[in-house]
Amino acid sequence: MAELVPFAVPSEGDRTLLVWELSSGPTAEALRRSLFTAFSRFGLLYSVRVLPIAAAAQPGFPAVLQFSSASAARRARKACDGKRLFQTPPAKVRLGTRHKAVQHQALPLNSSQCQELANYYFGFNGWSKRIIKLQELSDLEERKNGDTMVPFPKQSLKFFCALEVVLPSYDCRSPGTGLVEEPVNKMEEGPLSFLMKRKTAQKLAVQKALSNAFQKLLIVVLESGKIAVEYRPSEEIVDVKGEEELRGLIQVSCSPWKQYGQEENEYLSDFSLEEEEFRLPELD
Repeated sequence: MAELVPFAVPSEGDRTLLVWELSSGPTAEALRRSLFTAFSRFGLLYSVRVLPIAAAAQPGFPAVLQFSSASAARRARKACDGKRLFQTPPAKVRLGTRHKAVQHQALPLNSSQCQELANYYFGFNGWSKRIIKLQELSDLEERKNGDTMVPFPKQSLKFFCALEVVLPSYDCRSPGTGLVEEPVNKMEEGPLSFLMKRKTAQKLAVQKALSNAFQKLLIVVLESGKIAVEYRPSEEIVDVKGEEELRGLIQVSCSPWKQYGQEENEYLSDFSLEEEEFRLPELD
């Protein structure tokens, strides 16, 4: 059976581990680092959170770990439940199961998280991005700077980016677009501040387009351990200036993995545990 790994924030219970009966000696941050070291060998971790609990409750810290892959979470649970790991008392590890009545919309990973996931499954040299268009859409006016006139946005800086993520080994290209608008205070912005904001807006547009491109890709992990990729074009239409110039510009091809079906932060109260009930106290 193949597992589908999307470029989205893990929200399913089968990708979440609840760990408790951890030592109360280390600080929460030291404990978080120890948990990351102990569990990251089973697969890519999206997040590790250590939660202090009320003094009246059991001593120690409970922790919530989210994996990008459900199979990695299962392996970690099987290998670590009842083991001492990095402390003397054995830890309890359970898979979380989201209550059926609670449903949250999957949130897309940001660009850096998308790259981390791509690097893990495809390798650092297994993918690349190609910027097709990076265009400023700001409504500009002329402003005098010394003896020269320079263009300056009237209200805000606006940039549009179109790019594609390329996976050579899978003969797959996924296009993405991003539109970013940054407000500008014309009374306070100096030349240097304006240039820094312009550079930041350009960078954010590229990052948004990169995340958008990755959202159309689905990683297919086969039982043999091999990786395939499914491309799922978005039906959304991006309403921005310059979009007409992109029509017919982007060519998309992908590997034929169409037979597989489709498959930020969740609240702890949304989860229960397999095999035994475990509840955390309400946090203020």
